[in-house]
Amino acid sequence: MHIENNYPHHTFYDEAISAEETPRKASKDLFKHLNNMGLDELKERQKTAEKTIAQMGISFTVYSDKGNIDRLWPFDLIPRTIEASEWKQVTLGLKQRLKALNLFIEDIYNEQKILKDKIIPEEVVLTSKDYRPESRGMKLKHQSWACICGSDLVRNDDGKFYVLEDNLRVPSGVSYMLENRSVSKQVMPEAFQDINIQPMHQYTYELLKMLGSISPNDTENPEVVVLTPGIFNSAYYEHAYLAHEMGVELVEGSDLIVDDNDCVYMRNIDGLQKVDVIYRRIDDAFLDPEVFREDSTLGVPGLMRAWRAGNVGIANAPGCGVADDKVLYAYVPDIIRYYLNEEPLISNVPTYECSKEEDYQYVLQNLSKLVIKPANESGGYGLLIGPKASQEELDTFSKLIQENPRNYVAQPTLNISTVPTLCESLEPRHVDLRPFILHGEKSYVTAGGLTRVALVKGSLVVNSSQGGGSKDTWIIELEDK
Repeated sequence: MHIENNYPHHTFYDEAISAEETPRKASKDLFKHLNNMGLDELKERQKTAEKTIAQMGISFTVYSDKGNIDRLWPFDLIPRTIEASEWKQVTLGLKQRLKALNLFIEDIYNEQKILKDKIIPEEVVLTSKDYRPESRGMKLKHQSWACICGSDLVRNDDGKFYVLEDNLRVPSGVSYMLENRSVSKQVMPEAFQDINIQPMHQYTYELLKMLGSISPNDTENPEVVVLTPGIFNSAYYEHAYLAHEMGVELVEGSDLIVDDNDCVYMRNIDGLQKVDVIYRRIDDAFLDPEVFREDSTLGVPGLMRAWRAGNVGIANAPGCGVADDKVLYAYVPDIIRYYLNEEPLISNVPTYECSKEEDYQYVLQNLSKLVIKPANESGGYGLLIGPKASQEELDTFSKLIQENPRNYVAQPTLNISTVPTLCESLEPRHVDLRPFILHGEKSYVTAGGLTRVALVKGSLVVNSSQGGGSKDTWIIELEDK
């Protein structure tokens, strides 16, 4: 009996099993392996995967009212499969998108041509809480403002990928993508021998190369550091992982100083070591107490002076979050057309701006059908999924929107695709995908990304902080026949 024969009939687009209940092209070889193992063996391997994660110490932190809880990373053994030919087109679309967004950010902090040409309303940009006047006048090497982007993709019931949002400030999750692959290889090694799966281990090499390319200093081997808020940050595991894999120092704000010449130095046992590039994992507000929050102990006094003087590169650059605003998301197709004179290669999800009167009225009248998002939240916080909301929740969001329309956007509830997930048997669960895009001297997109899965049956919320899990993502090279 084939495992897929007992797969529940699905009402959503399933990425692995077609409507005819047979494996799709990219999943055929995977299901051969799954059928050879059988369900009992799969469950044993799932236990092995969980033990491996515990031994490797792969964890994340959930912030809650009851205190911060450190949890093991939730992983589902059954990988998500995507054809390489399809992924090639997605890759081109992601590179196009980030290139245009970087041109937009540089324009916003300089000539503001796009505002003068009335492509985007001025108030949408200049009232964003992540617009930083302190970055005005800066022109960066390779226009690399958002050097690292994690764009969230979903596949709708038409089978096409859509960009759900762009994460341009301090995107996280790439270490879990890489660790998922490591665990998969350990638990299902035979599949990697028999299936042509694109590798992703070179990400940290590409990251270091990109960071070196944005160094403003003419040195053969730029000194790169990863700046972390410290061990109590929810993504500290990732900060330490990336620093280790790149072979660079992991530092906190107190490890760095800015001298009278506006140069950044790192304290070490030999004295002071000049720093060329900082990969910061700290939000703008905490980056430099001389410029932003005076009470911040996480940042480096004088860091903005050093950056503005052209003595240090910062990834991602201060102020790039202006393009991360969910209201601005609605204008990204226009941004691509304006700066590149090209049509977007990946579509946006239709978006209603509550600051527009017509959209505002529509959203208030159709709350129960829509997904409501605050402009600047992340991690699945502050979200309303209308079809699953109580009347009390709908009433609360109606008041919030009326009090601050600029802070909310709405989107139709998508029929997000499902993939097989190991429960008592294989069952469909909803997923999204966060690939990572690098933009420096050259562009790079990961082969796949972090697949996040809603482990609760019927749920559309995939964030690990909200009870979601993750999967390895296999980009499959199919043989020509």
